[in-house]
Parts: sequence; structure tokens; C-alpha cells
Amino acid sequence: MIAPGAAYYTVLMRVHLALLSLCVVAATTTAAGQTRKAPARPPASPALTKEAPEMRCPALLGTGVATKLTFCDVLTGRDPSEGILITVPPHKGDVTLTFDLHNRHTYSEEQGKEPRAAYARYTATIGALTLDNTLISRAAVQSEFRVVGDLFDRIAGGAGLSGLKAVAPTGVESVTLTIPEAENQVSVLGEKLTVERAGGSATYTSAGRPIAVISNVMLEYRPLPPPRPAAPARPAAAKPPPKTPAKPSAKPPASGSPR
Repeated sequence: MIAPGAAYYTVLMRVHLALLSLCVVAATTTAAGQTRKAPARPPASPALTKEAPEMRCPALLGTGVATKLTFCDVLTGRDPSEGILITVPPHKGDVTLTFDLHNRHTYSEEQGKEPRAAYARYTATIGALTLDNTLISRAAVQSEFRVVGDLFDRIAGGAGLSGLKAVAPTGVESVTLTIPEAENQVSVLGEKLTVERAGGSATYTSAGRPIAVISNVMLEYRPLPPPRPAAPARPAAAKPPPKTPAKPSAKPPASGSPR
């Protein structure tokens, strides 16, 4: 049988040990929380950018009087280097290319007097290619011309009194293409043009012929993230000063030498 004093002492010791254990656990948890670093967040991806790209137009039609857009003729051909070259800035992921595609009509004031004779229906097909001649996608535009109001715009720079060129874009088709991430340049080339008139139809595929017009070219892409800043260079450790050789000490006179 345990004495009352001994039982009280035993209970007191157990309570003391339990409190001590809680303190140790709390201290360990606090120390672990202080030493554990939060995981570094990955850098945020740059936002999408939409802009007019750098573009080489081998056959510039001109600037629209009403829209102020720049119109570029699409030439038929098989060599991508001879097409409309669109440069894609450094980017991450696929790129979206958009532009407006128009048919091409030659207008004269005489056509306004005879709408039936002026009627034409155009169907133009073009292709977007990589520089190694891989087809990315095709696009087509079809439109009809009857009166001058069917023209999409008139082009400034003509030699006549009106100051307008005879050739003008007619009809419009909004085109959206996806450019693979690996490509940094795209070529737009014409493939085929079919023209239907009151007197019959004709198809044109010969190289170097303007068969369509594009305008309002835009690219939407995600720029490459900025390069990480270089780590600061560590200062070179200071070299210890060279040791100075000790001077030889003077030898004491030998004992027993004559004075």
C-alpha cells in the first residue's frame, strides 16, 4: 500500500514531466517553423502582347483613303522567300497571326455607267508557309463586285485627277492562323485566283501574279521572360601578407677566447 505522501509526490512528478514534454514539443515545432523556408514562387509568365509585326512586302499596293490601312498585294509563287515575310519576335509558345484578306479589283469610271458589264466574282486562295516550305494553313476570300460601293477602300497615289489608283481591295475575310512555337518567320504566298464574269471565267496560277490583298496584319504572342540577373561576384579572399624572413642573431663570443 502506497503512503499518501508518496502518491501525491508521484502524481506531482507525472504532471511535471507532462508539462516538460509539452514545452519541448512546442519549442521544437517553433524552431522548425523558423528554419523551414517557404518554397520559392516560379516567376510569373509575361502577359500576351498584340502588335503589328515587322513585315517585308514585295508588292506594296498603298494606303487606304478611308481606313488608313496599308494594303499589300499577295503574289502567286512556290518560293517562300519571295512572299510577304512576317517576322515573329522572340516568344514562348504558339503565336496567333491575324489579318484581313481581300480580293483585288481594277476599277474605272466607265464601270459605274454599266454595272452589268462591270460584274465580277473573285475567289482567291493563299497559303501561309514556313521558310522551309512547310504549309501552316490556307485561307480564301470570295466576293462579288457590281458597283463602286462594293470596294473595301480606295488607294491613294493614282496618276489621274482623282489621285486614286485603279486597283482597289474588294470584299474582306478575317483570317486567324496559329504559328508553331519553333517558327520565327512566316511567308504568305498566293496559290490560285478564279474570276467569273458575264462573258466566262478564268483561273490564274502563274508565278509572280498579284491575286489578292492583305491588310491589318497583327501578331499575338507571349514574349520570352527577361533573363535572370547574374549573381553578384564574391569578393576575392584577401591574401595573407608575405612572411618576412627572420634576421640571423649575432653569435656570442666563444668562451675561453683571448681578451
